[in-house]
Amino acid sequence: MATLAAVLLTALPLAGCGTASRPSPPAGVDELVVPTPSPDPADFVATVDNPWFPLPVGTTWRYDVADSSGNHTLLVSAAPGPTVAGVATTARVARESGRQVVDWYAQDTRGNVWWFGRAGQWRAGVAGARAGLAMAATPRVGDGYRMDWAPGVAQDTARVVALDDVDLVVEQRTELAPDQVRQLTYERGTGPVQEEQSSGGYRVVRLVR
Repeated sequence: MATLAAVLLTALPLAGCGTASRPSPPAGVDELVVPTPSPDPADFVATVDNPWFPLPVGTTWRYDVADSSGNHTLLVSAAPGPTVAGVATTARVARESGRQVVDWYAQDTRGNVWWFGRAGQWRAGVAGARAGLAMAATPRVGDGYRMDWAPGVAQDTARVVALDDVDLVVEQRTELAPDQVRQLTYERGTGPVQEEQSSGGYRVVRLVR
């Protein structure tokens, strides 16, 4: 993924947002189908306020980036997004080195945040693409899930590797480039604060305080 966003595939039996399911071991993503084939708009709320991934519309975050091209700035802002697969979304707009990437997110009534697409690349409900889990309402160490599903375009997975009262650390991979591994740190109440990529290319991103 190009910016701090939103992961490893879990083998736990998962069932869908708004649907019943067979019991599964506690994992922080119980009773969810990830990715979800048919999101119900009634299962979603208007704002994204998950404490690990809040997106208050009108907010802008500034990050310092160091990579193979040098040092530069990443600006991320939250804005109203389009309706995707029948669900109203919040847009996360990332601007870096003249390039803009827009991702769409929505939060369900239980507090889970779902990734519904990326402008110009994939969109849940189109060409077999499905919304995946960007952030669980109650993450736990060992949780694994798909962030997205657009075959040949977006096949990202994540696993929670560390968690305390302040910080959450997630390891992200993509099946389309298996050598790329990213570690993202989220701060409760703030969201993504740091990204480190050492495999498949050097990149460090840090939130400016």
